[in-house]
Amino acid sequence: MRLAKRQTTANALVRAIISVRCALFAVLLLALISSASLSQQEKLTPSQLTPFQLEVEKQRQRLTSAETEERRDAVVRLGAMKRPESSRVASSALHDASAVVRATAAHSVLSLPSDEAAALLLPQLQDREEFVRQETAYALGETRSRTAVSALVSILEQDKKDSVRGAAAVALGLIGDEAAVIPLTQFLSQRIPASGFINRVRRSKKDENEFVRRAAARALGQIRSRAAVPALTAVLLDERAPDDVRREAATSLGLIGDPAVIPALRAVLTARDPYLSRIAYQSLIRIAPTEATQPATDGSTRH
Repeated sequence: MRLAKRQTTANALVRAIISVRCALFAVLLLALISSASLSQQEKLTPSQLTPFQLEVEKQRQRLTSAETEERRDAVVRLGAMKRPESSRVASSALHDASAVVRATAAHSVLSLPSDEAAALLLPQLQDREEFVRQETAYALGETRSRTAVSALVSILEQDKKDSVRGAAAVALGLIGDEAAVIPLTQFLSQRIPASGFINRVRRSKKDENEFVRRAAARALGQIRSRAAVPALTAVLLDERAPDDVRREAATSLGLIGDPAVIPALRAVLTARDPYLSRIAYQSLIRIAPTEATQPATDGSTRH
């Protein structure tokens, strides 16, 4: 009996060893087949490639050129193909030695899936060149990927260049995530720069560029969160605010559509800025047509 049991155990062990060896052999065989397949692809002649593959390969080769303009043009052409395959090739240019090539590449990877493109672009927000950071921020907005919101908020709050902060605000508006509302309203509500030449000379470096505040106001309208209404209303009614910022606030309030802003919009129908009064009128039409009074050209209103 014991001998039979030992024989059975030995047979089972042999079968197990054979099974493992078969599995290993199968894995090795698959690896060899895969390797042979890749080798075969590498040996494809130009006549075996599609016209699209040929063009991508041509531009890939141009990316190694010593001429900056040729590399930039190759990146432009890869982006214009609007295919994930060409965008992946263009992504290598994100690390090019030339800032203009890196900035161009930021827009040439946008045919990739949204989150994939964003993952490639996010490190470029730390680029040493202002222009590259700016174009990267704009490109991230075009991805519409919410994975970029946190990094863009950091850029809005911390980057030293107004052009980059403004691009981050624009991008946050395009993405449309409510997580950006509080940072944007805080930025919009910061102290308005003093007017007059002497005051402009004396004003603190912390005073924000008008373009950035205008971009923040517009972004809040694109996000369409009622949480932004108090900050937008305050800017709309503040006569010290730049005209362009007040206009964007009026537009955004119309997009948000909260009836609570009707009195504020009516209050600027007779504003000294005719463009602001016209925008306020259009916003009132969107929210409550019966409350809209068309502004006259002389600053009064027509009923």
